[in-house]
Amino acid sequence: MNRISHWVDNGVRPGVSGRSAPVHDPATGEVSAHVDLASTAEVDAAVSSAAEAATEWRETSIAARTRLLFRFRELVEANRDELARRLSAEHGKVLSDAGGEVARALENIEYACGLAELLKGGYSEQASGGVDVYSLRQPLGVVAGITPFNFPAMVPLWMIPNAVACGNTFVLKPSEKDPSAPMFVAELFAEAGFPPGVLNVVNGDAEAVNHLLTHPGIAAVSFVGSTPIARHVYTTGTAAGKRVQALGGAKNHMVVLPDADVDLAADAAVGAAYGSAGERCMAVSVVVAVGDVGDALVDAVAARVDKLVIGPGSDPDSQMGPLITREHRDRVAGYVDAGEQAGARVVVDGRQKRFDGDGFFLGVTLLDHVTADMSVYTDEIFGPVLCVVRAETYAEAVGLVEANPWGNGAAIFTRDGGAARRFQHEVSAGMVGVNVPIPVPVGYYSFGGWKDSLFGDTHMYGPEGIHFWTRGKVVTSRWPDPATSSVDLGFPRNH
Repeated sequence: MNRISHWVDNGVRPGVSGRSAPVHDPATGEVSAHVDLASTAEVDAAVSSAAEAATEWRETSIAARTRLLFRFRELVEANRDELARRLSAEHGKVLSDAGGEVARALENIEYACGLAELLKGGYSEQASGGVDVYSLRQPLGVVAGITPFNFPAMVPLWMIPNAVACGNTFVLKPSEKDPSAPMFVAELFAEAGFPPGVLNVVNGDAEAVNHLLTHPGIAAVSFVGSTPIARHVYTTGTAAGKRVQALGGAKNHMVVLPDADVDLAADAAVGAAYGSAGERCMAVSVVVAVGDVGDALVDAVAARVDKLVIGPGSDPDSQMGPLITREHRDRVAGYVDAGEQAGARVVVDGRQKRFDGDGFFLGVTLLDHVTADMSVYTDEIFGPVLCVVRAETYAEAVGLVEANPWGNGAAIFTRDGGAARRFQHEVSAGMVGVNVPIPVPVGYYSFGGWKDSLFGDTHMYGPEGIHFWTRGKVVTSRWPDPATSSVDLGFPRNH
């Protein structure tokens, strides 16, 4: 049986805690590996390694860091199929979807390769008589990332390239459900030539997470996961004096106006709701059908759902794979039960779909006439369930988005430019799509939501990522002639 351990000082560090967890192939239900779960002492060892590397890494020139990042980018590009295969085997998403994840990860590495431009400060000559003022961005030291199961390659690579480009060393705690892809990333990182300790990986569970959050050697923590855990990460980490960004859950709405292209909207809804079995924080889980578009839209979505091919991620014909665990699959099916009992109309019933073997498969579900008091609407299901809510007016539709506690993403489908501009101006969400169902920003913008989708004031990657992984310093400089020096007890003034 394959054993997955930790990665410290550019090599595998076998676990010594005596604790481990099974890693499953979601397509078969079989255990494919066991992953070691780190003790607090093992977390301490990883942080100590990063701390030892931090002093030298901070002093490494921007030119040298840039060369290493370019080498790393080339290695990820050369191994993109292998990386996709590894994450598909443990997550369950189909290979085409896994390949898209790697492609988005590459965008963030490429952005970090521009660190020479990103780390420029400002300079003001002669701010006062003989005085110059300039600003710097400097690294924090040892930083950490805690990443989710649903994007085991992309989310770590939202964090690591920018953090190390800024001069920090990094400790990663990936999901214990699918750890092979992050471990492969660490191998490629070492192969690129990064010094030992710049990137360490500790696999683990809540014990490792909580120790990272309170460890005095960690300066900042970046997290992606569910809202309850994000709130815990933020409150615990900030109470320990750390800088924290914690991205939480979502209930993303897609508003479809009566003038929308129904076929375009239906295609978008199916792809955004059921891609990756709905296990995306940017998945569309609610379609708000405005006015008389509802019946035609529901019929169009249902017609497309009937043609979806669900199967193992390794099968090139599969469009959707299994869910991550048996328990999660059953939980998602339970939400469909609750929605039906509450009065929603089950247009397509994923519970009735039958699959061979013991994989964690569930068919896709389409629920119509969902109301805002049903659990299928109020809770983040994180599975292949699409809810359709009917609204009479644009104002009513936007009111639903505004009343929702989450604000990760929101989309509108319309041919009306005025309505689209009004929506992007009014809606309370961090990422907005206009005829785009999943508005995940490109690598040179930043990813993050509003309301309970984000704890902290800084979004992920892009310009805000550079800000998060550095702290500002302003230098006021004067080189006076000693003959003109004198004692002045007054408050400094500009002359």
